[in-house]
Amino acid sequence: MPASILEEVHDLLEVAPKRGRATRLDCPSRGSVHIAQVLGDSGGISYVCTACGHSWS
Repeated sequence: MPASILEEVHDLLEVAPKRGRATRLDCPSRGSVHIAQVLGDSGGISYVCTACGHSWS
């Protein structure tokens, strides 16, 4: 088991296919990359743009 989050991320990158670029999540309303992941009331995952307040799941 990895001793740190950095080791965990490294392990995930080693397993993930090399695509040449990382996936980035942008706000569909404003295009901002300042996104927070939040847990919804029913246990689902939602996202909130911290720049404009737009939320989606």
